[in-house]
Amino acid sequence: MRSRLLAGLLATLLSAPAAAFTVFACEPEWAALTRVLLPQARVHVATHAGQDPHHIEARPALIAQLRSADLAVCTGASLEAGWLPVLQQRAGKAREQDVFFASDHVVLLDPRAGAIGTPWSGDVHAEGNPHLHADPRNWLVVVQMLAERLQQDLPAQKTLIETRRVAFEKQLTARIADWERRAAPLRGRTVAAQHSTFGYLWHWLGIKPVADLEPKPGMAPTPGHLQGLLNPLKGQPPMAVVVASYQDPRPGRWLSGQLGGQVPLLVLPATVAEDADGEALLRWVDGLLASLLQTRPR
Repeated sequence: MRSRLLAGLLATLLSAPAAAFTVFACEPEWAALTRVLLPQARVHVATHAGQDPHHIEARPALIAQLRSADLAVCTGASLEAGWLPVLQQRAGKAREQDVFFASDHVVLLDPRAGAIGTPWSGDVHAEGNPHLHADPRNWLVVVQMLAERLQQDLPAQKTLIETRRVAFEKQLTARIADWERRAAPLRGRTVAAQHSTFGYLWHWLGIKPVADLEPKPGMAPTPGHLQGLLNPLKGQPPMAVVVASYQDPRPGRWLSGQLGGQVPLLVLPATVAEDADGEALLRWVDGLLASLLQTRPR
């Protein structure tokens, strides 16, 4: 009887599906790219579109999720420097090889060699602007490198991962060409924006940020700083005042109002939802572009 029970238990274990590959994504955009390549993966997402990814709490739930993950996929470039090292230390996953950093594989804008962020200097990133996901051309590079990493971890799925990557690359390349064609009227126009959240979007589309609502990176707008922006912006009004969905819209609303209501306030989503996939990433850029195009002169 005991031997039959043991044999039955062994057969059950052998026939049970393997545990799903688990990924801890620091931001929703990387969760979405992971699902493009590995749709069956279990993906935990540390942040959402309503949060500033620079500053989140290292909650026990996140520690447990990172501890159980086979791989973490994050931005890097010090974007998560205020909380990811704490999670890694408490989860016992402090090895560099446990994390795939997207910023390691693209050329970052505005590097500041030797710069050190302090309470007085704000969110300064020596490596460069970490919000690289706002240029979809960077996705082409990141998805290729992420595919290579996943193929190393899951050699049995190498062909499937590559097939999905190629299909997404083909779809994304066509969409980038269409977006660039549609965005041509925006080239050379200006915006007043809060923070560098959409810096890569401006760079890609040829839009010029002429004012930052923050007195220093990551510091909340102050009345004095906003007042100082008024005269230059009245002289050469931008096409819009832009803030991200996780930022307080009131400073931007005040500035828009002081500009006579002729300069609209755009509150744009900084990323996709936590459960997003590749299609949602494409729709996110569609939405950003549609909002910007609504501001062009008639």
